[in-house]
Amino acid sequence: MALPKIEEARKLSDQELTEEILATKRKLFDLRFQQATRRLEKTHEFKHTRHRMAQLLTVERERQLDISPSSPQEEE
Repeated sequence: MALPKIEEARKLSDQELTEEILATKRKLFDLRFQQATRRLEKTHEFKHTRHRMAQLLTVERERQLDISPSSPQEEE
């Protein structure tokens, strides 16, 4: 199974992005729970899910920075 591409995350709307972040956090929780109860069979899912979470949070942060500029400098 290939790692997810960041282009897919960039195509999501803001609402879809938020929902995807919540779903990914829930999946990580479920994976940790399965690991603790020794029911986890596909250990590679940790890597894929953490990778996806990083992509989603990166896209969210990029959008935050585009919306609010860091400092207005044209007040002279």
